Amino acid sequence: MSSSPILRLAPSILSADFSRLGEEVRAIEAAGCDLVHFDVMDNHYVPNLTIGPLVCEAIRPHVSIPIDVHLMVEPVDAIIPLFAKAGANIITFHPEASKHVDRSLSMIRELGCKAGLVLNPATPLSVLDYVMDKLDMVLLMSVNPGFGGQKFIPSTLDKLRLVRARIDAHVAAGGQPIWLEVDGGVKTDNIRDIAQAGADTFVAGSAVFGAPDADGGYKTVMQSLRSAALSA
Repeated sequence: MSSSPILRLAPSILSADFSRLGEEVRAIEAAGCDLVHFDVMDNHYVPNLTIGPLVCEAIRPHVSIPIDVHLMVEPVDAIIPLFAKAGANIITFHPEASKHVDRSLSMIRELGCKAGLVLNPATPLSVLDYVMDKLDMVLLMSVNPGFGGQKFIPSTLDKLRLVRARIDAHVAAGGQPIWLEVDGGVKTDNIRDIAQAGADTFVAGSAVFGAPDADGGYKTVMQSLRSAALSA
């Protein structure tokens, strides 16, 4: 990584207090995060049910930073326009959930959002082979999707290095920049290794929202995460 890397922190509101969600997203922006990570689960593609475009639309006025929507839904094409309209800035989805990955990525971009693919721990990197030109982000799941609070899967580090090499080769050949995001079990004690493996964008849920904000906990955790990542 460069001596002055661009690192982005994206707290997942899956771990936030839903009874005061507007206050929570304002607090994490004030604490210094770069993105709001928005997990959408449909109890079909993954065994859990969370939030939809109406919630995205509701929190949009509360923050000025981008909303990073991770769609764990199947099929994805019908719901992509709803989130674009609701104020999403980045929309990522799982290739297994789309019949035509290239078309879904193109749709996201045509709607004015950044587009990305999400790779589960066992998803092969070959799904990236013919769509690198349409990607703004690759999100590697470092847990199996569906629930927050899981432990980081160590083999993700090797996968990160491989994806980082692909992205660097793509950019060196004249391609567009692509962010490399990691989601699942990101903590202050492992974020340095994750950054060293090539990630530049980090989703942290319970690590952030598990700290009470009354005493500035969100800001303290965010600073700790950023400092540890930058030390790579």
